[in-house]
Amino acid sequence: MAMGSFDPRRHQGPMAEINVVPLVDVMLVLLVIFIITAPLLTNSVKIDLPKASSTPNITKPDHIEFGIREDGSFFWSGEKVEMSSLPERFALEAKKQPQPELHIRADRLARYELVAQVMSGAAKAGIVRIGFVTDPSQ
Repeated sequence: MAMGSFDPRRHQGPMAEINVVPLVDVMLVLLVIFIITAPLLTNSVKIDLPKASSTPNITKPDHIEFGIREDGSFFWSGEKVEMSSLPERFALEAKKQPQPELHIRADRLARYELVAQVMSGAAKAGIVRIGFVTDPSQ
């Protein structure tokens, strides 16, 4: 830190040094505040909270196993049905709460047209959850 002199012949220029004394004062005040308030923050209130289970309680709706064979025959949960009776059955199942899922098991060589007709009929009746069952081993 440069000290000024009392010599009038010496030219005084602007000082380019930072005065850190006010900064140190502010830091000391903050340090004292934190020292005083820190023990107050460690005190806690003892509360007996209820215990919760982390496993969700999911209710699975029933599902409809719908099979389509290669020859074009349809099976509703193992029972053989005709194409003409499907709209009434789908409408009846769509009204249930919770709505059942439609699981379609189509033979590998079944015509896609039949699968599309079943899916279209189920969607028109109001069934929104339609899925395909496949064999993962192949």
